[in-house]
Amino acid sequence: MSKAIKIGLAALFFLCLWKMPYGFYELVRFLALVGFAFLAYQANQQNNTTATFIYIALALLFQPFFKIALGRDLWNVVDVVVGIGLLLSIFKNKSLPKTK
Repeated sequence: MSKAIKIGLAALFFLCLWKMPYGFYELVRFLALVGFAFLAYQANQQNNTTATFIYIALALLFQPFFKIALGRDLWNVVDVVVGIGLLLSIFKNKSLPKTK
């Protein structure tokens, strides 16, 4: 499930690079909040404090209630960096052995 969330969020962030209606960006912010909150919960369940912290920070960055005004160019950079990071985390988690 987390793999699908990461791929879906990455795709949405890459779509944000094109000119879209404002409602699309609001939807992406809401879905990012929900998706990152779920990923933070899963990371916390796996005792991965670093990933939990990162996902909580991303949820706060993208949350739609108190907007952070970064400007379109900077948001595009954030979208690309986070999208690539999400996709890379899929492969990173796949290659690491599970330890307890």
